[in-house]
Order: sequence, then C-alpha cells, then structure tokens
Amino acid sequence: MRLENKVAVITGGAQGLGKAMATRFADQGAKVIAVDMQELDFKHDGVEGFVLNVTDTEACKAFFDAVIEKHGQIDILVNNAGITRDAMTRKMTDDQWDLVMQVNLKGVFNLTRLIGPQMETIGGGSIINISSVVGEYGNIGQANYAATKAGVIGLAKTWAKEFARKGVPVRVNAIAPGYIMTDILKTVPEDLLKQFASMTMLKRLGEPIEIANAALFLASDESSYVTGHVLSVNGGMRL
Repeated sequence: MRLENKVAVITGGAQGLGKAMATRFADQGAKVIAVDMQELDFKHDGVEGFVLNVTDTEACKAFFDAVIEKHGQIDILVNNAGITRDAMTRKMTDDQWDLVMQVNLKGVFNLTRLIGPQMETIGGGSIINISSVVGEYGNIGQANYAATKAGVIGLAKTWAKEFARKGVPVRVNAIAPGYIMTDILKTVPEDLLKQFASMTMLKRLGEPIEIANAALFLASDESSYVTGHVLSVNGGMRL
C-alpha cells in the first residue's frame, strides 16, 4: 500500500490516463478525488468524482476548500486534464489557440497555486504534471498543444524550486507519455497506429497502466529524491 493514508487529486480523471491513475492510486491505499468536466465512467471504492472546470478560478478555489474541509489535506496532485485542437499554424484560429492554452496551462496553474502552498504547510507532497512527447519534440499541426505541454515542463521545474525553497520536501515532476492506447486512440486507423508503433524503439504503443505506474512511482515515497525531472514514458519514441 504505497500511498496509504494519502489524499490525491487527479484532474481529467473521468477516463483514459486519468482513470488509470485514479484506480491505480486507490488500489495502493490513496483516497482519490478524480475531477473532470463530466461524471466518472467507472466506480471504485477509493475514488470519488467531482465535476470541475479547471479553467474556472473561483470554482477551483471552492473545490480546494471542499477537499480540505473533508479530508484535511492534499498530499498528491496530478495535473492531467488536457485537450487538443489541432491545425496547421497558418490555419489555427484564435479560439483553437486560446482554448488549449486555458485548459492545458491555466488549468494546471489554477489548482497548483492553491495546492502547492498547502503542501508546504503540511510538510511535503508530490505534484505531477502530465506533459507529452509532443511537448519534448514538437509535432506538425499541434503548435498550441506542443506549446502547452512544453509549458507544463517549465512549470514543473519552476515549482520544484519554489515549493522546496524553505526546505520542505514538496516534489514536482513531469511525465511525458508517448502514444498510449486510450479509447481516443482506438478510433485512429490501424495503419496509422502501426506507423506510430514503428517510431518507437520497443515497436509498440503504450498502455494506460504504464503511465499510471510511472505516476505511482513519482507520487510515492520511493521517488523521495526525485524532483524537477521529466520522466519520458514513450517506448523510445522520437517524433
């Protein structure tokens, strides 16, 4: 029970990677609050759902207050909520750019600016930003998404310095997944999936549990000397 008696908040927790992380953390003893724009599509005794728009500053504050009132503290934050609105740069609209910036960057900022200082107060914690292989290497047609996923790496490195500056062990890291077989990817044509797999050294796509296991390591005390780090979980992919 590597997360026994820990309280974890996971954004984008209704499905996909968020669901995998929420159930994995709960199986390891954590009390998990999975937040999303929609209700959870699964049930687990250790996971409670909370409908939240992470771009709404006031709603984030109300959520934070409610969790602290109910659970007393937050030990783990996984900033996983994110969206894509892909287009070539010359065709990308203001709405496509602005919406991705709001969810993928401001949404990460909104909760961390509340939970990070609280972790300083309680004596420690772990924050994990979910980035992407696209944030590390860029990708055609994803300028907005790549910018935000590179941005959350910069935030992780900055917060690793800020929240530990008083000697409190608040650790902040990022995970950069490659192509993972979530439900969304299952709609991609088979020939394209094979192409993605061929771009990895392991010649296969990842599974959600493999990202959840990486997150579990960073959330647990097993990574007590790891902070300001980007953990690439992509099978050796280079875009």
